[in-house]
Amino acid sequence: MYSTSDAARAPGGGAPAEEADVRTRPRPDEHGRPASDGSVPDSDAPRGAPAPSRIRRVLGLSLAPAAALAVWLAPLGIEPHQQSLGAVLAAVIILWFCEAVPIPVGGLIGVAVIVLVGVAPADEVLAPFGSTTIFTFIGAFILAQAMLKHGVAQRLACFVLALPGVGRSTVRIIAAFGVITAILSALISNTATVAMLLPTALGILAVISRMLEESGHTSPGQDPSRLRVGTALMLMLAYGAGVGGLLTPVGSPPNLIGRGLIEESTGESISFAAWIGAAAPVALSMFVILMVVLLLVNRPEVRRIEGVEEHVATLRAEQGPISRAEWNTIAAFALTVGLWLLPSTVGVVLGMESAAYTFLDGRLDEGIVAVVGAALLFLLPARRRSGSGTLSWSDAATIDWGTIILFGTGMVFGTMLSATGLAATIGEGLFGWLGVASPFAITALSALLAMMISETTSNTASATVIVPIVLPLAAAAGVDPVVPAMAATLGASFGFMLPVATPQNAIVYGSGYVPIVRMLKSGIGLNILGALVLVLILPATAGLMGIGG
Repeated sequence: MYSTSDAARAPGGGAPAEEADVRTRPRPDEHGRPASDGSVPDSDAPRGAPAPSRIRRVLGLSLAPAAALAVWLAPLGIEPHQQSLGAVLAAVIILWFCEAVPIPVGGLIGVAVIVLVGVAPADEVLAPFGSTTIFTFIGAFILAQAMLKHGVAQRLACFVLALPGVGRSTVRIIAAFGVITAILSALISNTATVAMLLPTALGILAVISRMLEESGHTSPGQDPSRLRVGTALMLMLAYGAGVGGLLTPVGSPPNLIGRGLIEESTGESISFAAWIGAAAPVALSMFVILMVVLLLVNRPEVRRIEGVEEHVATLRAEQGPISRAEWNTIAAFALTVGLWLLPSTVGVVLGMESAAYTFLDGRLDEGIVAVVGAALLFLLPARRRSGSGTLSWSDAATIDWGTIILFGTGMVFGTMLSATGLAATIGEGLFGWLGVASPFAITALSALLAMMISETTSNTASATVIVPIVLPLAAAAGVDPVVPAMAATLGASFGFMLPVATPQNAIVYGSGYVPIVRMLKSGIGLNILGALVLVLILPATAGLMGIGG
């Protein structure tokens, strides 16, 4: 769901910032199990790829102040406060790109410097940290923590894998993992989802590897990490999380950032239901494309297999019956999502001008609803005669505060870009330079810019930088800015080519089952087709949901 950009710990742990730096995950042992317990360590980074090198960090710390000074002193002919903000933003982007400091810290440094150089007063700069979206994040993260702690997400995964016929086909297993990952990622952290499902996937791959060896499809002692079916399954985990994160506003940090910036800039509100209606066809199309591309590039060695159903049955037996804590978690989640959707549902049935819609829309703020749902987890007892709640504060304290900080700083930069007029200046300059004028061209440019930046840095940072520029760029061209900005928001989650593009990519790459060449081959096609989906489908679906003009 949330990627700083959007890593997660296994059930029982927290979900650290999704775009923090990453380290190498130990290769699985000879039985296909992860070398550790399958969890991601209690650090600010998931495993899965090399951490930023010392050279990159030194380079970032050197280039950031140099870039700020260069922008500050350059004869740009713009307002002084715009130039000061541009200097700070240039330095922060370099810090983000080089990961010279943790990405949330880079944002905080930038926020402090904005005030120190006099771009705006502190109260004005820090206002986004009190926005309703921050509370949406906090509440949703606490709900997700309960799902992870009590094994609700893992139970859903085993339920889907145990459906009749799924365990007998490698193609169905890959598709099932994709469906599970997409659904969970629409509700909880993308990286938490992948980290949680990885041990199950590795166990199933061990069964497949043993079956292939016994049936003579592979030679005895062949490295199971070289299996094409393993590559396809691992990439489905990573990419399915990115696609599923598109579905809801809380599915990924770029979604909330982009939506917040759009609403602030244009005054147009995008409801929870409207977002799902516009994004669902995009996500569904991308899922179909994902299946086709992965199976073409990584064609499984066999189609029919035996033994996986028994393995899943064993996992389900170990889980036992659904506990009271699990039912409490499901109830809190269902209530929260139901209240998020209620105003839009009433508006569709009774009309947007009805008194009931006005009443509900004015009171069921998404941030407040998320906080109410999260609070229930502390009120509902985990056991009948126990005074302890379903979740403890020590559990809640381990949620992904890094993402929340990064989101807040991202909103600060977006707000300041708009308030100082720097975004409009950049947008008008780009319009004059590129000459793009049609809605199609601007939407395509927005999606491609966000996707390109997301391949090398945080997708949250990508949305933070691109969306405030796209909004005035579209306005300068006389195009309604909402759909291009939404295309940039969704495009920020389309990092398919490189292990460093997203933490979920890094985790599966570090499993040892994904050669970099196969990730590149799969990712290039998905990026190109993803851009086409955003350009061709999003404008239509957004229009049907009343988003944009």
